[in-house]
Amino acid sequence: MPRFLRLIINIVVLGALLLISQQVWAQDWRPVHGGIPFGISGIALIEQQSNTLDFLIVHDNKQKNQGRLAIISIKDKRQPEYFPLNWPNNTELPIDLEALTSVPEKTKSSFIALSSSGKAYYISLDSANKTISVLKEFSLPEIIQGNNFEAFGLQNIDGKIVAIWAHRGEGEQPATIFWGMFDLAKYQITLAGSANLKVPFPSGNVRHISDIKVDPIGIVYITSASDAGDDGPFQSAVYVAGYLGLHDNKIMWRQNSQLVPLYRSNYHKVEGMELVPGAEGGVIVGTDDENLGSYVYIIGGSSY
Repeated sequence: MPRFLRLIINIVVLGALLLISQQVWAQDWRPVHGGIPFGISGIALIEQQSNTLDFLIVHDNKQKNQGRLAIISIKDKRQPEYFPLNWPNNTELPIDLEALTSVPEKTKSSFIALSSSGKAYYISLDSANKTISVLKEFSLPEIIQGNNFEAFGLQNIDGKIVAIWAHRGEGEQPATIFWGMFDLAKYQITLAGSANLKVPFPSGNVRHISDIKVDPIGIVYITSASDAGDDGPFQSAVYVAGYLGLHDNKIMWRQNSQLVPLYRSNYHKVEGMELVPGAEGGVIVGTDDENLGSYVYIIGGSSY
């Protein structure tokens, strides 16, 4: 084979390999931090810039020497940067934080974190100084014994702040979705209704709802996850669970009767989800992969 022809073939092959590697990189899960104490159980967007996404995350830790919150920053295609936050000394440490949401109509520094018991923490974040303050503690309404909450979201729908949260369910026991109005002035949620839900995938030791978010027009997204132990194997999926809307000043729920997996993973346990708008956005999911630590992945993401 002539030397020039071999050179052309080599260039074409190299170009193809580079293109494939770029595509694979764009589809990669990005490690955040190793170890069980650093699993992501909830995630909320802090700020979106041209080439950077900053998120607040919560950890479901229970011991005094373990972190509860952190900031992660994703810049371009680099690995996420992790910045741990200290819980305020004047407030009792929360136990088992499982969900996180930003607060509509507030500044980008206002969030609510929720524990598995249903206790909520209204917090303010100082991103520049990497500090938080707890403004208020309150509880979800009408908690039933045995509830294990892993999901919580807030959204402004037609001028009303609507809250949605979920008991995770497990195996043959369905998850339960709850919804209600949230009074920001009183830090009080009024329960408006509930519904049971089971997902088709994963199966077996599945938590039917591991996180929940609602967009501004009322579309409700959920994640589901299963694991067989601290070393996996793990499975997860993302679904549109239904629709929340207002009619005669009352919240109406329409549940999706045919759940379609929008995304699935056979390698990670997704416990956190956030909706990132815009051309560079997507659905970001965060994992609690136990001994394998935490990862993030942007479904539909563009340049990140």
